[in-house]
Amino acid sequence: MKRILITGKNSYIGESCRRWLEKNKNEYIVEEVETKNDDWKNLNYAQYDTIIHVAGIAHVSSDPKMEDLYYKVNRDLAIEVAKKAKTDGAKQFIFMSSMIIYGKDEPIGKTKEITSDTIPSATDFYGKSKLDADIAIRNLETDSFKVVIIRTPMVYGPGCKGNFPKLKKIAKMPFFPNVENKRSMIYIDNLCEFFKQTIDKETRGTFYPQNRDYISTIQIISIMAETMNKKVHLIKLFNPLIKLLSKKVGLINKVFGSKIYSKDLSGDFSYIVVENDESIRRSI
Repeated sequence: MKRILITGKNSYIGESCRRWLEKNKNEYIVEEVETKNDDWKNLNYAQYDTIIHVAGIAHVSSDPKMEDLYYKVNRDLAIEVAKKAKTDGAKQFIFMSSMIIYGKDEPIGKTKEITSDTIPSATDFYGKSKLDADIAIRNLETDSFKVVIIRTPMVYGPGCKGNFPKLKKIAKMPFFPNVENKRSMIYIDNLCEFFKQTIDKETRGTFYPQNRDYISTIQIISIMAETMNKKVHLIKLFNPLIKLLSKKVGLINKVFGSKIYSKDLSGDFSYIVVENDESIRRSI
């Protein structure tokens, strides 16, 4: 039986991972600890086989007043927890990095494909704070302290926060721009199964889990509308204007841009338990 500690109590990914692992009560003991106070400092991590660090600010902010907080939480806290885990004698440390470390989305018509040769190029303090922690924690690895870096694309599922739930509101509209794109994303159950396999195999390294197939925004909108018994008409009338705006307005590219991980980065996809269409329906 493996003992798991999740640092970052009540987080969306942490809670989902706990519930997923606890389906196998004879295989895992899962505990959570708060990181907003000193609770995490008062534990001896040697008693745990794996530490999963999910505490962090998960969404982009352009408010310069937030910069110090992003570095304090996403970088400094993560590194402190990892160092404590190593000093105490934990065997494996899993850190939630992010696809955001590869910078902004490309304008409409271009595809940013991230391969094993792509060098991270964070462009905002969210991405830079994540990248700093990513690099520093990898450098802590030894033969007895296995480090796992998971550079996730957008994570979505029932009850998630961020941009994905906003699409549900859009899917209730009668019209939506028919702009073709493709994104790497990962459904929460698929990510949790990836965690499980990573723990079971006691692996180390940097990983890029994603759904088996890329997905487009219009595919998401169409499935959402159908699930909610709504009718959405996909139109191309405003595509030229949207394409022009995408060169100046970053929000346009978040919705219609193409940003993907090469399939070669993502392993054998044995962790996929729910395919794209069904995952969207379940998220509604």
